[in-house]
Amino acid sequence: MEEFRHCYSRLCRESGAEPQDTVLQKLQEPPRGRLDLATQSLTVDTCRALGKLLQKEALLTELILSDCMLSEEGATLLLQGLCANTIVRFLDLKGNNLQAAGTEALGRLLRQNKSIQSLTLEWNNLGTWEDAFATFCGALAGNGTLRQLDLRNNQISHKGAEELALALTCNASLQQLDLRWNNIGLLGGRALVNSLPRNRALWRLELAGNNVPGDVLRAVEQGMDRNRERQTTSRENRARTHVLSKEVQHLQEEKSRQFLDLMETIDKQRKEMARSGRASAARVEQLQEALNERHSVINALKAKLQMAEAARALSEQKAQSLGELLAAAEQEQQSLAQRQAKEHRLEQQEAAERESKLLRDLSAANEKNLLLRNQVDELERKVRSRQEQLFLARQELSSATAELKMRASQAEERLELEKKRSRQSLEDLEQLRAKEVEHVTRHLEESERAMQERVQRLEASRLSLEEELSRVKAAALSERGQAEEELIKAKNQVRLEEQQRLAHLEEKLRLLAQARDEAQSVCLQQTQAVADAQARAGQLGLQVEGLRRRLEELQQELSSKDQEKVAEVSRVRVELQEQNGRLQAELGAQEALREKVAALERRLKVIASDHREALLDRESENASLREKLRLKEAEIARIREEEVQRASFLQNAVLAYVQGSPLRAMSPQK
Repeated sequence: MEEFRHCYSRLCRESGAEPQDTVLQKLQEPPRGRLDLATQSLTVDTCRALGKLLQKEALLTELILSDCMLSEEGATLLLQGLCANTIVRFLDLKGNNLQAAGTEALGRLLRQNKSIQSLTLEWNNLGTWEDAFATFCGALAGNGTLRQLDLRNNQISHKGAEELALALTCNASLQQLDLRWNNIGLLGGRALVNSLPRNRALWRLELAGNNVPGDVLRAVEQGMDRNRERQTTSRENRARTHVLSKEVQHLQEEKSRQFLDLMETIDKQRKEMARSGRASAARVEQLQEALNERHSVINALKAKLQMAEAARALSEQKAQSLGELLAAAEQEQQSLAQRQAKEHRLEQQEAAERESKLLRDLSAANEKNLLLRNQVDELERKVRSRQEQLFLARQELSSATAELKMRASQAEERLELEKKRSRQSLEDLEQLRAKEVEHVTRHLEESERAMQERVQRLEASRLSLEEELSRVKAAALSERGQAEEELIKAKNQVRLEEQQRLAHLEEKLRLLAQARDEAQSVCLQQTQAVADAQARAGQLGLQVEGLRRRLEELQQELSSKDQEKVAEVSRVRVELQEQNGRLQAELGAQEALREKVAALERRLKVIASDHREALLDRESENASLREKLRLKEAEIARIREEEVQRASFLQNAVLAYVQGSPLRAMSPQK
């Protein structure tokens, strides 16, 4: 307020006048927000300075200028300054004898000012100037902030009352109007009564001392009672509306909080699903490795089973041949038993020694031959497997080459289509493109180098296996030739010594019978082993089937959990689009990189399929969230309808109460 005092002094000196001491004293220590200059005779210069200060002053809310003997010019200057003020709420101009110019200035004040809520104009004779008072009433009709107006002792006639009545029909903010001690009379009172049905804001109207009949005063009182009831009802409705709005806001906040909690829960579930997806992927890899190991074990058992079956077939064949030999020998024995009995006895020891030696040599040769055959078969299987691996690798390489060429052609077409759109962004992304191209080139070169090294290793292993196979075949052929020569020699010796050997057929028959029994026992054992191996293979097959089903379930679970990779899909898609844009201008230098672009596009297709699945899941989640929101909104609408029904019921009850009140029965007929 000290600044206000200095500004007042400065403005007075600028206008060539001295500031009033009484005003300075009032400005020295006034109450906060209140300026009381009552009973101070204010000069025109003081009014001019105060008007200029009030245009910018933001501290005063109450201005009291009662009984200041304001001149017409001074009042006009003060009111002109208040027109631009937005802080003053209470203005008291009591006893200033305002004339026509002051009344018109008051009209301008009511028309322009949007902050004054209480205006006291007692003892100002405003009704004496009918045209100016009509202007004042017209401004009052358009004012929307004034709540209280005091017009006591202003010589207002019935014409002024009619102007006020017209203003009241249009004004919707004025609540208290004091018209005591004027000259309104019967006509003015009726005009005011006729204006009350169209004004629902005014709830206090004082008309004492105006020569107004009692029935008019009662009608005014009834109208005020109705407006007061309306005000009470409207306040209650506003309070209820405020409470309902708070409840609705609370529900909306609760809904938003629930939505945020739901989103957090979804994020947590998504993270948990991603974590479980990674764990399940690791578990699937472990199960795949275990399944591969079981397959290898099953293959080994199958190979052993085949070997056992082959050995059983050989033993059965040997047993059959031995049975045939036994039958032939028995027949020969029966024919030659008597004739060669003596020769057999003489040459028994020598033939037995020779026969045992030959049998040992023959069994050793047979065992060596079987071992060599097994080694040859195993090496042939290895060579076939390596050849199959090499063939598969070549097929994969050829298919990859063809697919890369096809992708390169597609990439060229897409690059030609995207060339126009990527020219503008090429300059900004040139450095990034160079880095990406270098990285992709290096990665693909490393992958190609690894594939070439793998092919070279496979070729080297194939060559080494072929060399080893040729060496083993040569050794087997040589040993087989030696064994055949030895067999031929042995057969010749047997043929030469056949006569001597017939003498010992009895012992040989006994040995053959024992060998047959042993072969039969071996066959039985091998048959049992084959049955055990088949049972074990069946069990392993069941285990493999269970693992396969488990693997399928895990793959389904993994496919469902792969839907959470939407963000990575979008990022990869953006990166691929940027790479396509950057590779546009370098088409001539990118001939070697087209195959790499095809690989990236394959990855994009895989990720796009995952993205589509994730989008479908996200759309289902959005649909569920929309359904929840729709339910919440329906509940809020239901609550609003209930509150509207309650308000309508209350309004109907109030109207019924107003229509059935005794005051309405006493009101005169219109």
